[in-house]
Amino acid sequence: MSSAATDYSRRELLIATIADLLDGIRHVAVGASSPIPAAGAMLLRARNEARGREQVRISILGSQEHNFFTNGGVELFDCAAQGRVDAFFLGGGQIDGAANINLIGTGTYPNNEVRWPGCFGSAFLYFVVPRVILFREEHSPRVLVDKVDYVSAPGTSEPGITRSGGPHALLTSLALFDFDKARRRFSLRSVHRGVTAAEVRRQTGFEYDEPASVPQTPAPDAATLALLRGRVTGELAETYPQFAETLRGDSRAA
Repeated sequence: MSSAATDYSRRELLIATIADLLDGIRHVAVGASSPIPAAGAMLLRARNEARGREQVRISILGSQEHNFFTNGGVELFDCAAQGRVDAFFLGGGQIDGAANINLIGTGTYPNNEVRWPGCFGSAFLYFVVPRVILFREEHSPRVLVDKVDYVSAPGTSEPGITRSGGPHALLTSLALFDFDKARRRFSLRSVHRGVTAAEVRRQTGFEYDEPASVPQTPAPDAATLALLRGRVTGELAETYPQFAETLRGDSRAA
């Protein structure tokens, strides 16, 4: 992104960053209740079309207009198994430094202190989708932990296990991390506007690598914001009307 704009919201920054992380992707799938990842995928598609680049296919579960699947998750899993999904998003109640995610709950299974919705194929998709972006807005030691209480989906696998997919990056409300699969470790790529590297370190429960000078996450430029506030917000309203209205409020306040 270039010619950075000065007035943008944190949500707009996250959406623009997701679009950058998806650059080069042909087919991205987005699970239900994921408005920010969905907006990032839509922004990538709109940006590619504006630049005359390769078309991007988007599959958003729960959407009628932006989903060519007719049988929900069943077709998504089949498509991913055939190597026809290039990127997907996963989150978790807990994410640890080895990129393991926990969607089951806290405490010792099966007597968890807190229960979450469950895995719903997350482990399968983590194994077969080449570019999995971990996304969680909350950045705190209770979410980003040293070791998850339960491994719903492992970030890496032992030698000899066939695996084409895995974590590519971790994006939160404070920062962006890259993941090194060989070293099984995150590295801090950038911090968002108004955030310091020291603050990220205090709010992160796992160890990670950090450059001597941590850059700021690139701001969305004027062309990106125009697409996001216009076409993308309009498309997003079909599946996420309340979130689209929130984005409109963000743009008015910026």
